[in-house]
Amino acid sequence: MALETWLAFFLACWVISLSPGAGAIASMSAGLQYGFWRGYWNALGLQLGLALQIAIVAAGVGAILAASELAFSLIKWFGVVYLVYLGYRQWQALPSEMTAQAERPIGRPLTLVLRGFLVNFSNPKAIVFMLAVLPQFLNPQAPLLMQYLVMGVTMICVDLIVMAGYTGLAVRVLGALRSPRQQLLMNRTFGALFVGAAALLASVRRAA
Repeated sequence: MALETWLAFFLACWVISLSPGAGAIASMSAGLQYGFWRGYWNALGLQLGLALQIAIVAAGVGAILAASELAFSLIKWFGVVYLVYLGYRQWQALPSEMTAQAERPIGRPLTLVLRGFLVNFSNPKAIVFMLAVLPQFLNPQAPLLMQYLVMGVTMICVDLIVMAGYTGLAVRVLGALRSPRQQLLMNRTFGALFVGAAALLASVRRAA
């Protein structure tokens, strides 16, 4: 991959990752609930989902998904239901009095990784989007596998940095939450955001 092509893709990755979406909401929710280091396991799960999406596009399966109404709908509605479930769980989360010495709840790393993975992978629009975007940066005369590997590593590294920012932002917000009322408001705000993301995903239609 030529340097100028990689630089253009690198800039595109920042724009894509910084755009608020279900992954950003999930990262901020994890940071709010578990703190930065524990909550960041969610971001690792997001990257596993992203890596699988890139692999699907590279293998050509993405074209099948884009052409199949049934496959697109199955993945989409799974994602909708899962985001609504996360929203319900967040809405129902009970506040606890925060002090400087208070301990945050302990989330299991594998659970957080799976949560992040499902948030990213259950969005078929992302696969179709990458199917439209990634080939624009490919040189068809050069080996495709290495180009997809370079783009995949680049996109994942950028997204890890961005999700670290979203997770850390939520931790800073958590530091300002002292009363159960404030925490309850924040939990319900994130619950509503998850449901809003589900509604957006539900409105997505496969391109004809």
